[in-house]
Amino acid sequence: MTLTFRCPAELEGILPPPVPATAGLPDWLKAMPAQAFNAINYRNENTVKRCPPFIDAMTSGFLIPLMCNLRVENGEITWDNDLPPGGAVSFVRSPIGFHDASQVIDTPLFDTDRFLIKFHNLWTIEAPDGYALFFTHPVNRFDLPFTTMTGMVDCDRYHDNWIHFPAHWHDANFSGVLPKGTPIAQCLPVKRERWVAHTAPFTEEETQRTHDLTTAIDREPGLYRRQFRV
Repeated sequence: MTLTFRCPAELEGILPPPVPATAGLPDWLKAMPAQAFNAINYRNENTVKRCPPFIDAMTSGFLIPLMCNLRVENGEITWDNDLPPGGAVSFVRSPIGFHDASQVIDTPLFDTDRFLIKFHNLWTIEAPDGYALFFTHPVNRFDLPFTTMTGMVDCDRYHDNWIHFPAHWHDANFSGVLPKGTPIAQCLPVKRERWVAHTAPFTEEETQRTHDLTTAIDREPGLYRRQFRV
């Protein structure tokens, strides 16, 4: 599958490009030990660094990067984003915008004294026919001071305009620099297709298979990784 990211010609080589999520793992995960002592069981056990679902979610799809440094101090956000003038197409020059709180009234995000921020993205994204893109907060990135809101866009049809990313800045005490290239959203292709739910009790054969697998998983560390992970 190919996802095509395009930007205005004036910004080629200036905007940080989207990257495969495999290339955007955070430093805390890289430094994390694979095992740690479990004080309850009195033995070393695997950390989430060895949890395939945790890692596979973080390494799926693409990450959209922040276009320039953001400096945050005393609740004020500033930046220095020296972009060239627009040519045949105009584009925003600021890395962020804002949504008035009224747009999320009666939701858990509403606060009369706070805006929602909106990360600007100057890459258009084209997906293959039949696919939408699921945009969400970078998976398991609880260290980031914001939470990107989740949305789905039919990028096989809607690919000649930018998609920006509203976010809730949840860390009111954050002070410092959010560096250029920080992932602001993760995008994953989703095939559009109809589905139905079917429920059924285990058959005898399914009961035995489930029993055998759950027993094996308990006895053989890493079994999922060796036999089931794609």
